[in-house]
Amino acid sequence: MLNDENLDLSEKRAQFAVPYYEISYEKFFQFGLSVDCVVFGYHENKLKVLLIRRGAAPFKGEWALPGDLVYPNENIDVAARRIVQDLTGISKLYMEQTKVYGQVDRHPAGRVITTGYYSLIDIDKHDPQASAWADGVYWMDLDDCPSLAFDHDEILKDAVQILRDKVRHRPIGFELLPKKFALAQLQELYEALLNADYDKANFRKRILSKGLLIDLKEYQTGVSHRPARLYSFDEDRYNVLKEKGFSFEL
Repeated sequence: MLNDENLDLSEKRAQFAVPYYEISYEKFFQFGLSVDCVVFGYHENKLKVLLIRRGAAPFKGEWALPGDLVYPNENIDVAARRIVQDLTGISKLYMEQTKVYGQVDRHPAGRVITTGYYSLIDIDKHDPQASAWADGVYWMDLDDCPSLAFDHDEILKDAVQILRDKVRHRPIGFELLPKKFALAQLQELYEALLNADYDKANFRKRILSKGLLIDLKEYQTGVSHRPARLYSFDEDRYNVLKEKGFSFEL
């Protein structure tokens, strides 16, 4: 047996790889393409993820992320939104690509390469309903998420890390809040997103110093504690500042 520790990459390819010109040209066009979407929500101070119960093989009856194959004539970003809407009834999502997953054996039906997406929504504004081939759709606490079909555990783990990295540098967390919110709600959200604890006074000082909140001159109603002042996110001002090189750092 050859000791491959001393072989460079080109030598390994020469030993084990079939040159592309010896492979039937048509085989390069036999790959499947899919998207898998991690939809995050926030409720009762907990970060949640939307899961489906699969109603079709493979992995029928198991938990999975909303995902499916991309149509041959379909843009991949369009496919991501269509698939989430087909399976859960949710539309008009904030979505971003995460990573591409191309393990040869990741799908039991054949070679399928998938692109991961993550999305953020305010749970109170959406009522997901299972449709297409999904048997059920449920919000799960991120900390209590069951084992998922395919390689969806890895896709979810990566999406959580990417979300936490981005939320420190961009104000995307506001997508999870109602339009009017108290500073305490904003702090609780970021603590849930980043799995961290912030000093109340320091957090308020830092967030207000950024000049991205609009003081609505309103207060909470129907609460058992002292009503807090309400704010909204000034997206227009953020876009102007971003053009000038402003960086949101929390």
